[in-house]
Amino acid sequence: MTTHVLILCTHNSARSVLSEGMLNHLAAQLGKDVKAHSAGSAPSGRLNPFAIEALNRAGIDTSAYRSKSWDEFTTPDAPPLSIVITVCDSAAAETCPVFFGGHGHPVKVHWGYPDPSNADGGDEGKRRAFELTRQAIGYKMLQLLALPLDAMPHDALQAALDDIARS
Repeated sequence: MTTHVLILCTHNSARSVLSEGMLNHLAAQLGKDVKAHSAGSAPSGRLNPFAIEALNRAGIDTSAYRSKSWDEFTTPDAPPLSIVITVCDSAAAETCPVFFGGHGHPVKVHWGYPDPSNADGGDEGKRRAFELTRQAIGYKMLQLLALPLDAMPHDALQAALDDIARS
């Protein structure tokens, strides 16, 4: 049974898109039955071009990606969610969305990343920040994929995801 992971940020234009791309890419490489989705509580309607560039440079096809609302994951035909991850930067006083919807009872965890869109240094500084963020996200996604997701009880999965958050 596919493990569906929803990754949330406010605008669904950068960090959540990087996370969706990395998790789907790594899951495919490792032969894991995991499907990532991303959404926002207030989607911008556009994807950050630096996020798309970073994913494309890593060999990830982003042609089907779009900025979307988390409302899509609360409908009766939405996939059953196992995990919901927020990736906003609460340390920077950024408002993180709180998701109450979805089918099933997903485990919820916060893996915050600073917004690479705010990087100094013009376009090159932003490219560097997006690439570093993509790599950091990839590291956490590899840890997630190393878990026996289909065999873990809810409380054990919560503890493992919380441990990854601290890594």
